[in-house]
Amino acid sequence: MEKEFVNREEEMEIDLLELLSEVLSHWKMVVLIAVLFAGIFFGYSKYMIVPQYESSSELYVLSKSTSITSLADLQMGTNLTNDYVEVVLGRPVLEQVIKNQNLDYTAKALKSKVTLVNPDNSRILRITVTDASPVEAKRIADEIAVVASQFIAEKMDQEPPTIIQQGYADGEPVSPNIKKNTVLGGMLGAVLVVMIICISTLMNDTIMTPADMEKKVGLTVLGSIPLEEKELNSIKKSKKSKKRKKSSRK
Repeated sequence: MEKEFVNREEEMEIDLLELLSEVLSHWKMVVLIAVLFAGIFFGYSKYMIVPQYESSSELYVLSKSTSITSLADLQMGTNLTNDYVEVVLGRPVLEQVIKNQNLDYTAKALKSKVTLVNPDNSRILRITVTDASPVEAKRIADEIAVVASQFIAEKMDQEPPTIIQQGYADGEPVSPNIKKNTVLGGMLGAVLVVMIICISTLMNDTIMTPADMEKKVGLTVLGSIPLEEKELNSIKKSKKSKKRKKSSRK
């Protein structure tokens, strides 16, 4: 049993080495396809995908009458922040924003552009809007902050949250990441070529040498029959004729 296990391990190592040598023998193709895929992904990310920008406004959820020295007051501010997350993304607030800014969106479409983040251990609510236009993203983020603050004061009988930061329109696009997409495209192309080479090598059952016969069939080659002189001459003539045809074409 131990001998069989060792033999299997040796065969596996030989197969892996053959696969590696086969891949290395086609390294030019691997590099070419990797560069080709990288170029395709670069072009698609650069010229086909519309860049997206983000703009964020921030609300501070702590009333003027609340003392920040009290642990209970801080806990209340945290709970209010969780409630306000639901309010800001509610239909009344979003529909009012659409009406005020004459936006060509439904409430559902606008909601998909808005992300709310509450940093840990804080009473800050960050309203982030993503849009193809940085100016549009800023305008919507600022309006959501204003409308949400007014809605909370009127409907929830609370002091309105303070707007501590308005949006900005000078940020870099957040997507697409052209460098990342280009690298991923090159890696994908290289992996695909390596997979094709490995599969074609493993599926190739052609016997070319006595070693292939012993490995693939399990039979030992006792001898080989040489070609006759006529066959050798015909092979040489065919090679010469092919060379002449190539030279004449040139």
